[in-house]
Amino acid sequence: MYEQKYPEVDMAVMIQVKTIADMGAYVSLLEYNNIEGMILFSELSRRRIRSVSSLIKVGRQEPVMVLRVDKEKGYIDLSKRRVSEEDIQGCEERYNKSKLVHSIMRHVAETLNIDLEELYIHIGWPLYRKYGHAFEAFKLIVTEPDSILDSMTREVKEVGPDGLEVTKVVPAISDDVKDSLIKNIRRRMTPQSMKIRADIEMRCFQFDGVLHIKEAMRKAEAAGNKDCPVKIKLVAAPLYVLTTQTLDKEQGLLVLTNAVQACTEAIEHHKGKVSVKEAPRAVSERDDRLLAEAMAKLGTANEEVSGDEDSEEEEDTGMGEIDIENATGVHE
Repeated sequence: MYEQKYPEVDMAVMIQVKTIADMGAYVSLLEYNNIEGMILFSELSRRRIRSVSSLIKVGRQEPVMVLRVDKEKGYIDLSKRRVSEEDIQGCEERYNKSKLVHSIMRHVAETLNIDLEELYIHIGWPLYRKYGHAFEAFKLIVTEPDSILDSMTREVKEVGPDGLEVTKVVPAISDDVKDSLIKNIRRRMTPQSMKIRADIEMRCFQFDGVLHIKEAMRKAEAAGNKDCPVKIKLVAAPLYVLTTQTLDKEQGLLVLTNAVQACTEAIEHHKGKVSVKEAPRAVSERDDRLLAEAMAKLGTANEEVSGDEDSEEEEDTGMGEIDIENATGVHE
């Protein structure tokens, strides 16, 4: 992943445990072409070791500290007990960025049948040097690829007409490599909108309880903004679902938390009650699909209920998906 073959001493690196031996554990340095390193048992923990297997397991990936690097013999001594929480956080963040960059570079190289190391020499490592991490450059390439890539050049040596060798400055990569790189960076790094959802139960036994619930639903939706619009839907009385779409997960969680609070305050003002069944969290397409299927089944079940539509039994059954302007029925 990096231009340097070996890590620096006192640097946290990501490793994967390969084998456990008599003296310690042999590991692969995932960021440095899987070269081998070793963690002595004395470097596993600051405390007395009761069970090695509880501290280190084959296959596990984790950050450790570099103690010594013997470049001539290829020995790398590592420590687990000397790595701090701050070191761990920084290492994990760097590794995740590097892994994404490496995945993009490798895919481009394999797709165009070019040498991965050559691609790193001409593009990846120069971007690491200029931007601190190629990941930061890749983020800029999403919106302004030409300003980043067109400024990159490399030197090639050619034999001129007079038989003498001359040095020419040419673009760092060809047009097809540039196009493939931009395409893959945009596909992998363009921010993706995510859905945040919360499930609540809302009841109001007061006269005109339905109107009070409508008001609470409006308060919930008013807690949203243009970047995180909030929607609230009835699943089946008394269960409601609040959702928002956002590029910023933290902002989405905060907005939906505020929406639940606004809804709660509004209904409690009329002696109603809100119970949070599922706190705000990011949900997948599968979660959405399961919710839609459940609501469709409830809607079908409601249509099949026979008898007087205005009866108390019918009203208590639940109503499937509705919007707040058309919310009807008696809620417990």
